[in-house]
Amino acid sequence: MPNKLRDLSGKEIIKFLEKEGFKIYKTRGSHCKMKRIISDSSQTLFIPLHKSITKATLHDIFYQISEYLPGSLELKRFFFTE
Repeated sequence: MPNKLRDLSGKEIIKFLEKEGFKIYKTRGSHCKMKRIISDSSQTLFIPLHKSITKATLHDIFYQISEYLPGSLELKRFFFTE
């Protein structure tokens, strides 16, 4: 049976990203902009601050984060059930 996306909130995703070195750069309305700088390269993500994020949006966020954290087993465990 394939893995399924977990039901996550924006706050949970932010806590995970903070552990990976991202910091909240700006907040506007119900979204925040997170940023991390690695070897003169800026990595930016937009995260909705909703209590429950839709599966389609979670899927998109997962793929955006996986560009910055390629092959991260922790990332897959955080977003998907086993």
